[in-house]
Amino acid sequence: MPNSRQLPRDRTSPLIWLLAILCTVIAVAVILVGIVVFTIYLVYRPRIPYLRVSRAHLDRLDYDQNGLLAVALSLTIAAENDNARASAWFSDARFDLRFHDVLIAELRADPFDVARNSSLPLSYVVDSSVIPLDQGAREEMDSALKEDKVSFSLGGQTRARWRVGVFLSVKFLAHLSCTLQFSHSNGSSVGGVGCSSKSN
Repeated sequence: MPNSRQLPRDRTSPLIWLLAILCTVIAVAVILVGIVVFTIYLVYRPRIPYLRVSRAHLDRLDYDQNGLLAVALSLTIAAENDNARASAWFSDARFDLRFHDVLIAELRADPFDVARNSSLPLSYVVDSSVIPLDQGAREEMDSALKEDKVSFSLGGQTRARWRVGVFLSVKFLAHLSCTLQFSHSNGSSVGGVGCSSKSN
């Protein structure tokens, strides 16, 4: 009579079960977090706060044949927050005003809040010291004065943060890169006002 022997059953390791349960819990948690974030988005409809050049005027431009430049201008950068349900917080606002890569002024701002669905103007009055221009900058200034259109570059960034709901806080950098153009004859802006970090 033949002998029959029952083969031992393979048993799943407790470690495998533990890993399976852990993966299931993580997957469920990720799904729940996604649902919460999506729900908050639908409720708050968050919009990214941004910077915008709202006003610029060339108050004075002194330039002589020795290539010495002195500039006075007034500039307003508006911090815009279009969120209807969340205020925005800005910090480390730093902007440089240049002519032909020559630094004219460094513009800074202390940390500030912008209430929901509103804006806050940052007003600057630049009155530079006498700045010597190199040959390339001299040539550009000579051409600009003949055309009655003097261009300056404004560049920089600020850190921004706004809270969506109770737990979700969004942080980002707002970059500003604009070319400001002025008529030398009357100081009025002929380009650059309206430039914003939205397009950068």
